[in-house]
Amino acid sequence: MNLEDKVVVVTGGSAGLGEQICYEAAKQGAIVVTCARRIQLIGQVKETCKELSGKEAYAFQLDISDPDSVESVLDKISEEVGAVDVLVNNAGFGLFEDFISFDLETARRMFEVNVLGMMYFTQRVAIDMVARKTGHIFNVSSMAGKMATAKSTVYSATKFAVLGFSNALRLELRPANVYVTTINPGPIETEFFDKADPSGSYLENLGSIVLDPQKLAKTIVKTMGSPKREINRPRVMEVANRFYALFPNIGDFLAGNLFDMK
Repeated sequence: MNLEDKVVVVTGGSAGLGEQICYEAAKQGAIVVTCARRIQLIGQVKETCKELSGKEAYAFQLDISDPDSVESVLDKISEEVGAVDVLVNNAGFGLFEDFISFDLETARRMFEVNVLGMMYFTQRVAIDMVARKTGHIFNVSSMAGKMATAKSTVYSATKFAVLGFSNALRLELRPANVYVTTINPGPIETEFFDKADPSGSYLENLGSIVLDPQKLAKTIVKTMGSPKREINRPRVMEVANRFYALFPNIGDFLAGNLFDMK
């Protein structure tokens, strides 16, 4: 897709991978709409996007877990920006703890943000895309949605849900020429782990397989407009996931030893 003047909406666009996707889309001439809770940060992202693209950009405060907030933001996008050409569902959070001591109120909140909020936002955008018979939806899942490890019980459950939702949605929307791509990253060097792993040791223990958010963002933006099923990074975790599917016992060994660094 030539992104010149295309409307690209990114949820969770205040920092990390979402922020970098905004910048890479702006470099390609897109009209970027960044949405997140932290209004001050998305305001800064908006201004940077305007500088990179040389055209208007937008920032809307969004609580993805609140259906009323979702409806309000989508109304503003429709009225002030126009039809959405590309949607990147990036908003989400995780927390790595043993399940037997996990606060189930946090689990509920995680499903509201990572799964239900994404569904609310996607449905209305998808209705318009199907009517126009064009569009591309990216859902950020995780390698944790393919290969779970200890202490990721709730987070993995949400990402398994995102993956299943995306696989079915891809088939439903394909006849209308609307693409659905699932992004399955391993650990990314972002502030996500400030909350997910307060000890700060996880990324350090993983070493070279930790992803650079800017590089991954470039890959995602290059894929916009292409009927690609999945983006899986890093490669070593993609290979490990194949072992996980074909040889479950070996997969459990890899998940429980090589990648279990929490």
